[in-house]
Amino acid sequence: RFLVGKLKFIMPLPIVSKEFNHILRILNTNVDGAANVMYAITKIFGIGRRFSNLVLKKAEINLAQRAGGLTPEEVEKVMRILENPEEFNIPKWFLNRQKDWKTGKNFQNYGSQVAISLRDDLERLKKIRSHRGLRHYWGIRVRGQHTKTAGRKGRTMAAKK
Repeated sequence: RFLVGKLKFIMPLPIVSKEFNHILRILNTNVDGAANVMYAITKIFGIGRRFSNLVLKKAEINLAQRAGGLTPEEVEKVMRILENPEEFNIPKWFLNRQKDWKTGKNFQNYGSQVAISLRDDLERLKKIRSHRGLRHYWGIRVRGQHTKTAGRKGRTMAAKK
């Protein structure tokens, strides 16, 4: 390992072969090929460390290898698992979109779909004028936090004497 700066360590790359990819394109996201495959896949928005670990285990991929060393077949298998997680026996409680209000299905949101579904949910809450939707609309705390004294930074205050 090499010391970079004061606190950060970088693992040296193994001898790079001809089939090593320095940048992978997975689900419209550039993934660093030099990174460990489990952490490289977490660069895709909506995929965390635990879900990445589970997907790679279902795809029977060595967790210790670099992402650039994946074969095109392995990348394709990871993409298939991400697109249809229930087909590969990933439990529904592990998914980030359970019982979608439009379709009623369970699936994993990733990439730009995460932001789209969040915006749709907030618009739906505002449209039906639910308590959460109104508080989002007013721009105040939604989850029951105190608002009288806390969280005033960045807000305009009452007129000072």
